[in-house]
Amino acid sequence: MQPWRSEPAGRLDELEIHSEALAGNPLGDPSVRPLWVYVPPGYDDEPGRRYPSVYVIQGLTGQLDMWRNRDAFRPTYPEMVDDLFAKGDDAGPVPPAIVVFLDCWTSLGGSQYLNSPGTGRYHDYLCDEIVPFVDERYRTDPRRGRRGIQGKSSGGYGAMVTPMLRPDRFSAIASHAGDALFEACYLPEFRETVRVLRTDYEGSFDRFWEDFRSRPAGSKQSDWVLLNSWCMAACYSADPDGTVRLPFDVETGRLLEDVWARWLEWDPVRMVPRYADALRSMRAFWLDAGTKDEWYLDVGAIAVSKALDRIGVPHTLELFDAGHTSIGYRYPRSLAFLARALGTD
Repeated sequence: MQPWRSEPAGRLDELEIHSEALAGNPLGDPSVRPLWVYVPPGYDDEPGRRYPSVYVIQGLTGQLDMWRNRDAFRPTYPEMVDDLFAKGDDAGPVPPAIVVFLDCWTSLGGSQYLNSPGTGRYHDYLCDEIVPFVDERYRTDPRRGRRGIQGKSSGGYGAMVTPMLRPDRFSAIASHAGDALFEACYLPEFRETVRVLRTDYEGSFDRFWEDFRSRPAGSKQSDWVLLNSWCMAACYSADPDGTVRLPFDVETGRLLEDVWARWLEWDPVRMVPRYADALRSMRAFWLDAGTKDEWYLDVGAIAVSKALDRIGVPHTLELFDAGHTSIGYRYPRSLAFLARALGTD
């Protein structure tokens, strides 16, 4: 690959959206957010043509400008998107699509793309503000059968559950190492959280957050496990007044079954049978994960796949030799999969 990019074949527009759904959110995070919209080669030359769209969402701690971060010897994802639509893939040309990159960052790290009194109305922001915003300004085909969603990790989680909740908006799913099977991906970290809180923070998350915000993020190895436990609780088990309920006792590590049950209600494995009709209406469903994933999201992907089999939903499952990070090279595979599914009748 070249170390710097030449002129792209398509166009990446950098926009801004003023969100009413995020205004006054409980964390005081910005309600004005950046939004990138990629239009494929030929878009400006065919003013009468409409295009399917794919919405790309990020994992925990992701913010929009991180898409420009370059791994060594690898193109960025926007560059890979442009190459995919300009050159095709091993199977041939890829039907053109509009690709929307959106930002759902929070000061806790993320939102899981849900409405929560602990973080804000990020599900409404995505479905009821960003989608209409893009449809009004670009020549999308606005039918739900021409709209898909793609993400990795927490973004992979959002890519699975958003179409379950809003099948009127999305009809195709691509989840890379999406959070699923919560007893495998989340529960093992609770004991580590308890130990670090006891050792370093006198059992107090307030003390952790005070310390975390006083220094460079990630300068302590334990930062991410504490952030993840708290952020997920803010998304899955916050009370109506915004109080965050952890699913375990911070002194003993004992599981609090009533709060843990609230988390499990949001587990894609458990959601699949409840949203069977919505899932049967999907045009395409892609799952993948690395077989060495540090959070065992390959196990979660298999569990989701088995749940989909039980309700008769066709899908693609690919497992590959990798961990959780540095798997951006996988994204064009599922984007081509979505573009082909959305671009055909």
